[in-house]
Amino acid sequence: MSSKLYLVVAFVLASVFQMNAQADSLKTDTPIQDEFSALIQESNNYQGYKVVDYDKLIELRNTTRNYISELKEEIIIQKNTVDQQNDEIQKLKSDLQSTQEDLKRVSEEKDALMFLGMPFSKGGYKSMMWGIVAALVVILLILFFRFKSSNAATKDAQQKLSETEKEFDAYRTKALEKEQRLGRMLQDEKNKASGNV
Repeated sequence: MSSKLYLVVAFVLASVFQMNAQADSLKTDTPIQDEFSALIQESNNYQGYKVVDYDKLIELRNTTRNYISELKEEIIIQKNTVDQQNDEIQKLKSDLQSTQEDLKRVSEEKDALMFLGMPFSKGGYKSMMWGIVAALVVILLILFFRFKSSNAATKDAQQKLSETEKEFDAYRTKALEKEQRLGRMLQDEKNKASGNV
């Protein structure tokens, strides 16, 4: 007897838990599903079927139509919102691209230097300046070596001139001595000739 009582109590508790679980599964945030749940709970059982009140079924149909209309309106609103957000995103993208182009142009202008009325980038300006410095150094080296070569040639010419002057002085001295000797010899001959007469 007590075991049958336990079985009945266990069956009743299981049924209660199952009904609560079904009721929890039917609870939702939408009015249609809430109304479906209420209709199912309020309907009568007849030979394994649920007998539904016609007026409540019509009311459920009307509620469903209204809810579908509201959902359509909400979808339209959401679509408009999405379209508006997409337009704003495209505008922001366009603004961002324009801003990036302006930033690039400003950076190029900032990096550009004016030289002889022509714009140069910093890298180009540095390259040109180093090129000018290198050209000046090459010209300076060429002038230095030419001066050194000319100076050596000048010293060589001066040395040769000095040697030539020394040779000329020696030759003039010899010529003068020869002329004096010849003059004395001539004078001696004249003296001899006048003594014989």
